[in-house]
This record gives sequence, structure tokens and C-alpha cells, in this order.
Amino acid sequence: MKFGQQLRESLFSDWKFYYVDYSGLKRFLYERTGKGYTADDESELVKLLDGELEKVNNFQQTKSSEMKRRIEYCEKQVQLITENTAPQDAKREQLDIIEREIDAVISEVYELAKFTRLNFTAFIKIVKKHDKNAPFILKPMFTEHMNSRPFFKENFDELLLELSRLYNIVRNGGVDVDSAKDPQSGNGQNFVRQTTKYWVHPDNVMELKLYILKFLPVLIYRTKGSSKPPSPAITSIYYDNNDLDLYLGRIEKSEGAEAIRLRWYGDMDSNEIFVERKTHHEDWTGEKSVKERFSIKEKHVNDYISGDYTLESKVERLREEGKKSEQDLQDMLTLSQEVYNSIHSKHLVPVVRSFYNRTAFQIPGDARVRISLDTELTMVREDSFDGKPRAGDNWRRTDIGVDYPFSQLPEKDVCRFPYAILEVKLQTQSGVEPPRWVLDLIDSHLVEAVPKFSKFIHGVSVLLEDHVDVLPFWFSQMDRDIRKPAIKGFGVTRTSSPRGSFVGVDNSVRQRSSRAISATPSQNSLQQYQDDIEVVVDTEPGEHSSQNEGTATQYSNAHDGSGVGEPSEETALLGRSARSHDMLHRS
Repeated sequence: MKFGQQLRESLFSDWKFYYVDYSGLKRFLYERTGKGYTADDESELVKLLDGELEKVNNFQQTKSSEMKRRIEYCEKQVQLITENTAPQDAKREQLDIIEREIDAVISEVYELAKFTRLNFTAFIKIVKKHDKNAPFILKPMFTEHMNSRPFFKENFDELLLELSRLYNIVRNGGVDVDSAKDPQSGNGQNFVRQTTKYWVHPDNVMELKLYILKFLPVLIYRTKGSSKPPSPAITSIYYDNNDLDLYLGRIEKSEGAEAIRLRWYGDMDSNEIFVERKTHHEDWTGEKSVKERFSIKEKHVNDYISGDYTLESKVERLREEGKKSEQDLQDMLTLSQEVYNSIHSKHLVPVVRSFYNRTAFQIPGDARVRISLDTELTMVREDSFDGKPRAGDNWRRTDIGVDYPFSQLPEKDVCRFPYAILEVKLQTQSGVEPPRWVLDLIDSHLVEAVPKFSKFIHGVSVLLEDHVDVLPFWFSQMDRDIRKPAIKGFGVTRTSSPRGSFVGVDNSVRQRSSRAISATPSQNSLQQYQDDIEVVVDTEPGEHSSQNEGTATQYSNAHDGSGVGEPSEETALLGRSARSHDMLHRS
């Protein structure tokens, strides 16, 4: 489909006058180049582009501010309703009205995210057409103009977190019932655990997030005692040797195959590094694949790898503090020694880094459904196989941080994955079906199933293509468009609401109350509702399952997840072009 047609079919009609006049700009360009394009034509086009950019930027900023004010309004109304002494039925009716208003905001946030992406793409395509057909180069100059009005850098995750928090309170009758729950509780043993992964096209990421938060709140991990906003970034350094023995073992699923990585959460100033080992076990062995780990201070990592530092002093301190059982402490020591032995006996070195931002969805204390969405996945070379000392003698390279999209790196050192990765973890009693909404989600047009996707495997196979002979099966899926026709009645839709329109969810998925709804919420306002639905834990952020130091966590053949990068055509203007996947098919 041509982009002009896509734009016409995708725009939100209520906002149609605020989109880029893509057809008009394209017509101007082709008419002028057909007659002999001059410097005056160039000046006129730049003026037209700046006007369109100003229009789009102003509208987007206005709507974003409006969304924030509407969320604040809903918060105040919830506070008013919960403090009221009216009967519970009356309160429930008023909360239903607020829920419909939140639905309306969710719908407009979705439209605003789509508005942003469509207009960004339109500007990129017009500039590309100009530079191809006109005798002038516009891209560098207009890049500066766009960076001065950065509507495309709007972070909708802040709105998503607010909507999730508010939706969960309203859903629970105006009470924050989850804030005191331990997110790691509820992991009983008599359950069937299943983990599946899916790719999500960038066009569908926001709709997916908004759909999920209607059923699960966004789970926020914050280190206990910290007032700093939690970072969604997760970075891992994967180790292997010159022969890529660990890569081969993982891709061939050899019994006992290891994956060893060093991981941290948040920015580069994170002082806690997790040393993790995954061990694959075949079903015929009767054993489950396991993931084990322990933490170490960043300043000790190089000494640990060289053998000049052990965990003895840490274990002794934990023993004195009584924070762990003797068995856990012994497991920690054993694991640290076994990982050290693997590094030295197999001559392991840093090979590839993975980076992504994670959004986690889970009801705290309820492990039945746990969902994570990883975006901005980027794999970076850490090896020195070609004679270039990237990490050198350090445990990770030091010329980059968590500064996605890592535009300072040469393209051969970086692979920006084009999709987000959705990971769905289900824990149900034997014979019990997962929730209907989950089944509808994984069967929907929003996702593409890729059950065993692995960041480590993908990063090595793309960045070190000359060193590998076996490629992952999902390469055959990467040269086609994974988008599918929308399923009618599923996802984010628009219907009438007390304040305009609201998100409707198919009744087969979510049973709504049949009680009558009043015309509009009360206009009274009190102070903003301040209780955050945040789970304060002293484990690391971003993880869903209980993974204590030195203990093993069983999982069902779950490789690592991944994230989303911008399509190369759209990101080239900003120096964020994705690595080509032309190498996917080879003899």
C-alpha cells in the first residue's frame, strides 16, 4: 500500500486538519521539479514544511497536555467518590462513569501515538522524495528543524503508567488493593507454567499496551528506599568463545547447554551486576531448564572474572545478617565457582550486548498471568574477534552506555531489532484454561508468534554472521510484513461515552456492568489522589519471577526477549537506521 493511501485510511477524522498535508507537499514537489526546480522553489518548500511541522507539533503538545489534565480530573473524581458516604451501589455507578472516561482517554492516547508516528513518517518520506528528485539536499537542515520541534520524541509511557494506576483503582472499587502485595508471591508449585514469545510491529505497540492495561496494571519495580524514578532499561553482556560453542549449544538445544550473561538494570551508574547462567535440559531427562544467578558489585566484576575475587566475604556477611538460609548461601558459592570455571575452561569472553526497555504487566502477588513487552531492542558487538578491542580487558565495552539508538557506533557493530517482543507467562492449575482475554490477545492481529526467540542467538547470528553456520528458524519470518488485518471488535475501538467516546472491548473478552450510566461525572474537585500503585521491592527491576541469589528458577524453555526499533526508512533522517537483514537467506 502506498503511504498516501495508508495515511488517508489511518488518520483520525476528528483531527484530519492537523495532519501533514502529505499530498499537497508531494504535488508541489513533483510540479516544481517537472518544470525545473529552482532555489526559490526550495525556499518555498522549506517554508511549507516548517509550517506543517509547526502545526503538527503544536497540536500534539496541546493534545498531550489535555490528556494529562483529563487524567488528573479523573483522579480527583475518584478521590471525591471514595470519600463520599453514599451507598456502595451509588459509588459503583459513579466509578463506572469514571471508567468510561478513562476508556475515552485511552482511546485518544492511542490515536495520539498513531498521529505522531504517521506524521513523523510523512515528513521522512517527503524529505526522501525531495533529496531524490531535487538538485538540493534537504535532509541535514530539516533534521535540525525537526529536532527543534521534537513531537516525535513524546514519551507516552508516562501517560500509560498514569492510566494503568487509575484504571486499577477504579476497577477495584476506588481502593488501592494491590500496593501492599508482594509481586513475587503467589508462585505455588502445583501449577502448569507456560512461556511464549511474540513479535509486535511498531505500529501495534501502543494499541497492545493500552489493551493489556485494561486487564493487568503496569508493574513498577523500585529499589526499596529509592525516590529515583525507575528506569525501564535492561542491559546484558553475553559471553562465548572464539568457536561460539555456547551459541551452538543453545541453537541446537544440546542437553546441558549453557548461556552465561552479566546483567544490570537502569543506567550505567547501577552498582549491582547480576551474573546469570541458563542451563538447557531436554524433556527426556525429566529435568526442567533452569536459570540461576547471584549479584556482585560492579567494582568487583573484573577481579571475579580473573579469579582475584570470590564471594566468601559477601556470603559471610549475609550469614551474619541472617538474610538467607545456609543452603542458599552454599548454592551461591557453588554457582559462583561453577560460572568462574566455565569462563576459564571454555575461554569465554564478552561477545554481544543486548539492550531494551521493558514494560511489565502483572497484578502484584498474582502470578497466573505475567506479561512483559520489550522495546528498542538493540544488539551490540562486544568481541575482539576481528582484532578491534571493543571491550578489551574489561568485562564490557566502555564507549557506550544505555544511550539508545547508539548512533555513535559503526553500523557493523549494532543491530537494531525492528519489532517489540511480547512475552506471555501463564501459570494455571492443570486443566484450567487461561483467561479468555489472553487467548484472544495471542490469537489477534497485534502479535506474531515466535516461540523460542533469543536475543543472544539473534545478536550473534546477525553481528557475527561470518562466524556461524547454523541460523535461527525465525530468520525466514523477517523478510515479510508481520502486520495482519485488524480483527473486528478486538482491541482499541471507539463508541459513545458520557464525554464523547470511549474504548470498547469485545463483550466476549470483557463483561461490563449492565447498570445505567449517568450523563457526566460530577464537576467537584478535591486534591489529587496521591496513592501510587507501585510495588516496592528489594529485588531487581524488570523481572517477573522469583529469582533469588544462588537459587535456581525453573522455566519452560524460555529464551530471552527483545524490543523494537524504528523501520530504517523512518529513522535514517535521525541517524537511527536499522541494520539490514539481507543476510537472512543464504546458501
